Amino acid sequence: MASLPVNPSHEGWVQPSSYLRRNRGHSHPMPHAEPESAIERDQRFGLQRIREFLKVRTSYDVLPLSFRLIIFDTALLVKKSLTILINNGSFPGTAVASPAADLIQRLGIISAPLWDSTTSSFAGLLTTSDYLNLIQFYWQNPEAISRIDQFKLSSLREIEKAIGVQPLETLSIHPQRSLYEACRRMLESRARRIPLVDIDDETKRAMVVSVLTQYRILKFVAVNVSETQLLRKPLRQLKLGTYKNLETARMESSVFDVIHQLVNNSISSVPILNSDSVVTNVFEAVDVITLIKGGVYDDLNLNVGEALQKRSEDFPGIYTCSIHDRLDTIFDTIRKSRMHRLVVVDEDNRLVGILTLSDILEYILLEGEGDDSKHS
Repeated sequence: MASLPVNPSHEGWVQPSSYLRRNRGHSHPMPHAEPESAIERDQRFGLQRIREFLKVRTSYDVLPLSFRLIIFDTALLVKKSLTILINNGSFPGTAVASPAADLIQRLGIISAPLWDSTTSSFAGLLTTSDYLNLIQFYWQNPEAISRIDQFKLSSLREIEKAIGVQPLETLSIHPQRSLYEACRRMLESRARRIPLVDIDDETKRAMVVSVLTQYRILKFVAVNVSETQLLRKPLRQLKLGTYKNLETARMESSVFDVIHQLVNNSISSVPILNSDSVVTNVFEAVDVITLIKGGVYDDLNLNVGEALQKRSEDFPGIYTCSIHDRLDTIFDTIRKSRMHRLVVVDEDNRLVGILTLSDILEYILLEGEGDDSKHS
């Protein structure tokens, strides 16, 4: 399901300065450039049309007509923030309290902007990773577990420094800026989402409008850009995704061990394999949230198999592809289903690699970018 045109080679081009050199006795004829195949031409044109689309559409264009936004004050207790997100269905696999919460759950909201009321300013984005960092901190400092119920969101910076992880996401963009710019900022910071922050006309203060995710952007592209169907080069030809040094676990692995893998490698999921390296499931960061809802942490002592049994019955499952799939079919999947990654497997369902939305977004923005003007 994926496609990535190989960067054209510039070897063989004769620079103007070459004709000014005195010794030209051993010059060689310039080799003929390989003609561009139809599939490469379609691939390049498809990427060009996607980028043109992203440059003329704004972040506002992606937002639905009606949506709900949860914003937390940094003075709020971490425990209360978790309860609020779960009660509003903001984590997939958690209980749903109302039709509105059901909508939020289906949209997959797993983050919330933070607001500093002392300075009336945007203070960053709370994500699943922050809860994992907190668990990692208390695992490393068991004597501090008695203070967990008093821990505030404003102290998350201390947690990050203590365990040496990336700081809280403070990236944001004005909703009237182009989607292309929003995507570039996300790639530069390695963020999976970006808050939209406007300025109130009356107070002249910052105002959080919404949070834009990679999935929402890619689905917007899949729905509105028909040229995604031109991305037909097979994944086996592309350097797209991760295929080496993959983090994996077994059903017998402890949840704590998997949390360490997630935090230490800044990843959001770990494939679960059996003894034959066959993919049987994927443990996601949001699965941890299901285990600690209500402020009870005993379930963190479970193994992976026991933890996954606590998932909601309507869990959609995992999405897989092979190295023979293409990006046009991946965009079809994004258009129809909510997914965050594809597990790349072989014909026996053995693990080959991981393809994330970040990989896809980086590809459609950057692959052969400098070549667009040469063919226009």
